[in-house]
Amino acid sequence: MHPIEIHYIFRLPGATEQTFALQLDEKTLELPGMEGSRLPDWCRLDFHQCPNCREMEGKKWCPAAAQLSGIVHRFTTLLSYEEIQLTVITSEREIRQATTIQRAISSYMGLVMAASGCPHTAFLRPMARFHLPLANDRETLYRAFSMYALAQFFIARENGTVDMEFQGLKQAYEDIQRVNKSMVKRLRDASEKDSSVNALVNLDLHARIIPFVFEESLEELRTLYAPYLRTSDRK
Repeated sequence: MHPIEIHYIFRLPGATEQTFALQLDEKTLELPGMEGSRLPDWCRLDFHQCPNCREMEGKKWCPAAAQLSGIVHRFTTLLSYEEIQLTVITSEREIRQATTIQRAISSYMGLVMAASGCPHTAFLRPMARFHLPLANDRETLYRAFSMYALAQFFIARENGTVDMEFQGLKQAYEDIQRVNKSMVKRLRDASEKDSSVNALVNLDLHARIIPFVFEESLEELRTLYAPYLRTSDRK
């Protein structure tokens, strides 16, 4: 099997570039482990450990922090509002956009945390497989709800308990908020400037949307399915 490759290329002020070549395992959709790497102390599991982190007991390093360590030190001197050119390359397409360093790092962080091996972000791996760089709030809502609905289809085929009220998705995003809150504390110790911290704060806004405007979000998306609903009414 061949890994799924995603390249993030940041063209920074002054025409310098920073490139990150990510390789997701085709089967598990995880990034290669970082256990053998030389990691900074803020990546230790017990450093601002998430209050809901129990599955990693006995481990030395936080997998999400370890995977993010490769980008944090490269952008510690940049401010979040600085404009850059971001290019994201996958086997299917190439996306280029002028954006702020904060939005660009936030997009990268969302992908990396989903594929990091953190048990609280594992449910996002299908979205990592079909990564959409720089997704806005509405796109994120649609992708998250659609992903979860398809998961329920597969659960039903295996005679599992189906959750068509999406309460599991709501709980998963509440757990991610706790992860993000602890990660912000780690990044504050790791960064000289605000770009990485603000990027994670921006990413956390997506996580906060679903639990707090749950019903409103579903109703907003309902209008997209008018052709399906009209067909149902005629039966």
